[in-house]
Amino acid sequence: MDDYKKKWLYLILLSLVWGSSFILIKKALIGLTPMQLGGLRIVFASLVLFLFGFKTLRSLSLKDWKWVTLAGMLSSFFPPFLFALAQTQIDSGVTSIFNSVVPLLTTIVGVLLFGAIITKRQILGVFIGLAGTIALIVAGMDFNPDQNYWYAIFILISALGYALNINIIKKHLAHLRPLAVTTASFAVAFFPALILVVYSGFFNKVQGNLMMQMSLWYLLALAVIGTAIANIFFNKLIHLSSPVFAASVTYLIPLVAIVWAVLDGESLNGYQLIGGLVILFGVWLVNKRKKVQSNDTEA
Repeated sequence: MDDYKKKWLYLILLSLVWGSSFILIKKALIGLTPMQLGGLRIVFASLVLFLFGFKTLRSLSLKDWKWVTLAGMLSSFFPPFLFALAQTQIDSGVTSIFNSVVPLLTTIVGVLLFGAIITKRQILGVFIGLAGTIALIVAGMDFNPDQNYWYAIFILISALGYALNINIIKKHLAHLRPLAVTTASFAVAFFPALILVVYSGFFNKVQGNLMMQMSLWYLLALAVIGTAIANIFFNKLIHLSSPVFAASVTYLIPLVAIVWAVLDGESLNGYQLIGGLVILFGVWLVNKRKKVQSNDTEA
């Protein structure tokens, strides 16, 4: 399979996996606090990655660790806590929609801080996708006025972290294997997360608490599949494509997340469906392959 087909395969797989993560967070929050959920998600994902990728850490130089530390804190440490906190006040489907600003932020960060060059078509596609996202947000606010949308700031902070992470990996860590980058990023986040889990009192409370024990099964699925394995795929996608293409996975995630949300009893209206179609068009426009390509600078 050539790289062009591989990157679309990874995009679809990540959309399905990460689109399912929001409902798993919702279910895990029934028995866990945001601090416990975020910390345990990092700890479990790290242990899985150490099992398969610990030896790859030898390939990193001191300079690599500088960038990995920054990328790891921005993408692997803070977001799990911030997403869990946001979903204490906002439905899972709506949370996934706010996350769709990642491609726009990736483009802005890439141009302003990393000297990225993008085409007019890509810019148009990003803003069309953003317009669809805004339509989904407005429709959601009108349809669910009781939710505290101020908590969306935590999602936007996470999205900025993801945008910086994508550009850092593409510019400074592209020479490393995706497994090495992913494992190192979680190695940076592991000990701070473990300290927070201990501080939260999880180990003293989980024994005999059936609700917490049930939530752990959702958390394990989230950590192993939605975090450890998905991040390996995502770093492969970054290596195979452009930052804009990699970030566009967040345009497809809400479509999967909303399906799960509806199945779980959350509300959905026609305007949100229209917004979803607009998002799909934006993704297609951003990633449309040229008929004649001399290189892969526009992926």
